[in-house]
Amino acid sequence: MDYASVAERERDLWFRSQLSQPPTLLPGELANGSPSPRAQREVLVLDPAEVPGTVGAGPLVCPMDIRARSAAALVGFLSTAHPSLKAVALTASEDSVREKATRVLAELPSGAVHIVSTTWTVPLPWFTLVDPATRHLVLAPRDDSRRQVCWRVAMPDARERVAKAHALATEAMGEQGPTKVLEDTGRWLEHFDEQSAVELDYGGLVQLLSDEELQEDTSAADVNAIVDALEREDVEEIASRFEKLRDFWGDLAVRERFN
Repeated sequence: MDYASVAERERDLWFRSQLSQPPTLLPGELANGSPSPRAQREVLVLDPAEVPGTVGAGPLVCPMDIRARSAAALVGFLSTAHPSLKAVALTASEDSVREKATRVLAELPSGAVHIVSTTWTVPLPWFTLVDPATRHLVLAPRDDSRRQVCWRVAMPDARERVAKAHALATEAMGEQGPTKVLEDTGRWLEHFDEQSAVELDYGGLVQLLSDEELQEDTSAADVNAIVDALEREDVEEIASRFEKLRDFWGDLAVRERFN
């Protein structure tokens, strides 16, 4: 599947799940609750030549895992949503919905979804995965699905970078906050083949940011500079870089609060 069509395809599957009679609990599944064969074949394809470093022979294939990712999001919703919201949103008992979503996640062949996403922001520890110099930037119009910001990295390099950042963060900050995100990220990477690749992508955030903001964004460089500063115990550099990151991502946080 082409990268530019992913978001549209995911929306289409969700609308189909809600408009079907009866509605299905998760997109990408049949009326009886089993996975749709078509959804199981939906994958993103990447040419190894587009990945810095050494990866396996192409094409590199990433299953979209739409049904499983929806199940993971549903588990998160059940854990955090207000009871009154859950009462309106759920058409079955909360226990049965949670059981179904948990069962779908347990069926994942690799033990983890291939795509992890967040809304309105990028967790800053994720930037430790990538080399800032390898950023891929496409400045298409805001309503053009080809508009993109991403970094790609070979799996061994990603694991090494995260492991280094995790060790330094543990020593400086303990086991919570960014350190926990780095630990979880490292565990997630271990589920995949040594010759695979990792992509960090801004997704729909590129529609919220101007060309100038995207061009001047130094988030990856700032986070990696913080890792280097932790190694040198350079407190001033850490504070300066954190201030830049707070200014950039704070604007998006404000938009999230108003939505």
